Amino acid sequence: MLTNATVKAAAAAARPYKLADAGGLYLFVRPNGSRCFRMKYRFRGREKLLTFGPWPELGLGEARARRDQAREQLRRNVDPAGVGAGAAAGATTFEIIARRWHERRRARWSTNHAGDVLASLERDVFPAIGALELGAIDAPAVLSLLLEVETRGRVETARRLRERISGIFRLGISLKLASADPAALIRDELSPRPLQRPQPALLEVDQARELLAAAELVDGAIVVKLASRFLALTGVRLAALRGAEWAEIEGIDWTDQFSVPAEPLWRVPPARMKLAKIKKADPAAAHLVPLSRQAVGILRDLRRLAGDGELVFRGRGGSSPIGEGAIGELYARAGYAGRHVPHGWRATFSTILNERFPEDQALIDQALAHAGKGKVEAAYNRAQHQARMRDLFQRWADLLEPAPATST
Repeated sequence: MLTNATVKAAAAAARPYKLADAGGLYLFVRPNGSRCFRMKYRFRGREKLLTFGPWPELGLGEARARRDQAREQLRRNVDPAGVGAGAAAGATTFEIIARRWHERRRARWSTNHAGDVLASLERDVFPAIGALELGAIDAPAVLSLLLEVETRGRVETARRLRERISGIFRLGISLKLASADPAALIRDELSPRPLQRPQPALLEVDQARELLAAAELVDGAIVVKLASRFLALTGVRLAALRGAEWAEIEGIDWTDQFSVPAEPLWRVPPARMKLAKIKKADPAAAHLVPLSRQAVGILRDLRRLAGDGELVFRGRGGSSPIGEGAIGELYARAGYAGRHVPHGWRATFSTILNERFPEDQALIDQALAHAGKGKVEAAYNRAQHQARMRDLFQRWADLLEPAPATST
């Protein structure tokens, strides 16, 4: 195996010689001392040669990357030497331009979205056309890989990939590495987007109560059942709940289980909210959830059960949250598969409260983080706004979990 040190130390000799790396890659040293990276391979029974480029303009790591691209082409029965002039040097391959496109745009995206975009290209696009020169890729090649994605039932994924491939080609055209965008030509050849159906949700308060009661009776982890009730009471998105940390809970004295907190609050960090990336870095964009008496009771139960570790809703291992599908599976076992999903609590919250308290529509939207703060706070000062929000969440909790009747 070559190292950077052996490449640098390779001295001229009376005759040309080779220093082998792996996978057919080697350093070719000429009598005048110049060095270049080459790859020897066989295609359809014939021995062939690729020249990647001279050292030090081309480093060992980049040479190995280009060797791997060539080997991927060979696995697909494509001759690396037959994809057009300039591809052997690797500077204009689709994968290289795609990664440059991704790097230019990642500042506009959240970390998770940037990771998803790159992962989709690595999974579905690079194996098919990543090693090809950008200008050598035609519309049939793009259509073929996208139809392959569709055959796996990923119709929406295929459409998103087409948009990303098109963006990569537009960058290539601006760099004069391609003359056309083949992804634009096959836009109408993909399957139409599937109809967007709303998340299944129960929209009557009696049904919502019955679901919570049924979920308590099925076999399941107590932390998942408590998470289900807390999700229903707060109306947050599942990602916000799963990542909840004790440090985000304010105003509760954990040392006195009988104390009644005056203004308990859950401050959800903007990083876990559905916001533009620039807002995710702004602490002022945190979502404030006033906690009802019922929600505080759930947190006290969890504290007694699980202690004061970092996460509120810890999974079996203790170091990670409950599974993404845990609450949905609980509902399915309770007989509510296809009738209600965890995200459906947001629709339940909005529908029932808007029907009962139509004058509070703006406040209800704000409770679900649907509207900018200014739309509500323009009508009330901050203290009055928080008081009204706290009252709204308590009204909601009393609808879902009414206090038991007392005898007189």
